Amino acid sequence: MKLTEILAELKAKVLTNAHKVDQMQFEHAAASDLMSEVLAIAKPDVVLITGLCTPQVVRTAEVVGIPAVIVVRRESLPSETVEMAETAGIVLAATKMSMFEACGRLYAKGIRPIWEV
Repeated sequence: MKLTEILAELKAKVLTNAHKVDQMQFEHAAASDLMSEVLAIAKPDVVLITGLCTPQVVRTAEVVGIPAVIVVRRESLPSETVEMAETAGIVLAATKMSMFEACGRLYAKGIRPIWEV
């Protein structure tokens, strides 16, 4: 699924690196508020869905190789988080939608978790 479609489905506002959005496509997503869990289980080339809006989210995405992060339950993010994502080249977006609804909508559209049970 193209990132533009994902963002439209989640009614998400792009905050950084909008020029990269059209180039990205994802088959899998990771959803967590625990960055230690993301470090342990995430793979590169997934979209990360999280409720955290701290710079730690960007650092974690950078370490794992996650190119796009969507923050749920938010309209805006702290400027230091936005600036860090811009510098790291990570697409950062925000949506007012809950994590539950965001994950459900993406699953219904064919996005799969990074691991299957």
